[in-house]
Amino acid sequence: MMSLVRHVIGVTSFVLFAVNTLFWIIPVIALSLLKFLLPIPFIRRVISAVLNWSASCWITLNSLLANNHCRINVEWPEDVNFSRDHWYLVIANHQSWVDIYILQRLFNRKIPFLKFFLKQQLIFVPFLGVAWWALDFPFMKRHTKAYLKKYPHKKGQDLETTKRACEKFKHIPISVMNFVEGTRFTAAKAKRQNSPFQHLLKPKSGGVGTVLSILGEQMHTVVDVTIHYPEGSPSFWDFLTAKISDINVVIKVFEIDPTIIGDMTSNETRIKVQSWLNEVWQSKDAQLQRLTDQHNPSSNQGR
Repeated sequence: MMSLVRHVIGVTSFVLFAVNTLFWIIPVIALSLLKFLLPIPFIRRVISAVLNWSASCWITLNSLLANNHCRINVEWPEDVNFSRDHWYLVIANHQSWVDIYILQRLFNRKIPFLKFFLKQQLIFVPFLGVAWWALDFPFMKRHTKAYLKKYPHKKGQDLETTKRACEKFKHIPISVMNFVEGTRFTAAKAKRQNSPFQHLLKPKSGGVGTVLSILGEQMHTVVDVTIHYPEGSPSFWDFLTAKISDINVVIKVFEIDPTIIGDMTSNETRIKVQSWLNEVWQSKDAQLQRLTDQHNPSSNQGR
């Protein structure tokens, strides 16, 4: 009976999310076409503002629809005043599609609308792909090592894409969101890349370093988000069926070290950014272990 109830909840939730998405996607697509057909900077800025407002309304309704699906326990930093007039670099660990819902829910209307780095293939997602393009989400094309070995002239192409995407944000406050691991964490992936972390994959510095090299004069603040699922990484269906009891989130805010900002074609800059990210990731890994031990005290016995 409980399984049947959860399936009813899941289907109902899916339908409500779909209706909300379709409701907002209609004006977004219409404005996207207008934005494409009218390449006038002032008009495009106005359209972008309306698009961001529409997206914020979509997130607000999504949050209301899923308000009782799970309990999100958040450790907010003390004495931090977020503003929609500032530039932010938001970084987080990545385990599930639910991560995106959490980030949007927590920061909606607190800071500028989050712009995610997306895999280029996602532009072909029905409706949403067009919406992400219209909202100026940066699409990145990642090449495998085997591909780069065969086509070495493609090396650095993803960084150039990031650079072009970020140029437009020098004059508009933005929150750039980056899952710096590049993909969702699994134990198998961590083993394949010989990750030095217990709960994380190795962080990649390319996207973050390029963002800072372009927006370093405007962007001074990092919002570091650690997401922990006590019951293990959930699927989106788990979320829709309200199977997730608790989600723990720890948020840290700190200033960007100006010494790591520089030209990412420089080996010295790349090393500095990577070293900085490794330190952040070491702290995040310890944070995740703390949350794991709090949920399951027996896990640290004998260590």
